[in-house]
Amino acid sequence: MARKKADDPSARERILLAAERLFAELGFEATPTSRIAEVAGVPKGLVHYYFRRKRDLLTALVARLPDERIDTDRVVVPGDIAESLRRLVAELDRRLSASRMLSHLLWREADTHRAVRDALQTRYEELVRQVRSVILAAAGAGALAAADVESAAALLALAVSYRHSMARHTEDSAPDEMERELTFIAGALTARTSSSVAAAKSD
Repeated sequence: MARKKADDPSARERILLAAERLFAELGFEATPTSRIAEVAGVPKGLVHYYFRRKRDLLTALVARLPDERIDTDRVVVPGDIAESLRRLVAELDRRLSASRMLSHLLWREADTHRAVRDALQTRYEELVRQVRSVILAAAGAGALAAADVESAAALLALAVSYRHSMARHTEDSAPDEMERELTFIAGALTARTSSSVAAAKSD
């Protein structure tokens, strides 16, 4: 019976939800495992049964962030870089909306916890890859210089990552700011594409 209680998936879920809430409210260092157990409604020993160290809770919370891998075909509008990137960001935002508090607290804790920092860095690199794929698919093969695409992908990924890290505080102004950034990046890339086409015709 004790074993069954220890393996109760609902208890683990309650512990993670309690940790997420308390870490966001109080900070990781200021949250004792006894308080997590109290909020979760479980014995303190059960917290350590599932998570040997308190920082293991952070690692588990990282895994709860929504999957950011998006099928390029779902968002690309051929020939329209701006709209393609707009659709990509909208889909990323939709997934973020289910985990604003979690995303914010993990970005905040990344400064002091390497496991969190490494996980978020991996997510950032995946985001750069996705933005790159969308730009290339929208622009068409060979339409843009690789260096321009890399710069644009990194800039937009940084903008999205920053906005998600501050999601709990910038909900009202973020859409307008992101639209300006999208328009600027897409405009610069489109101008590059037009220049390349003009140069090719003149040759």
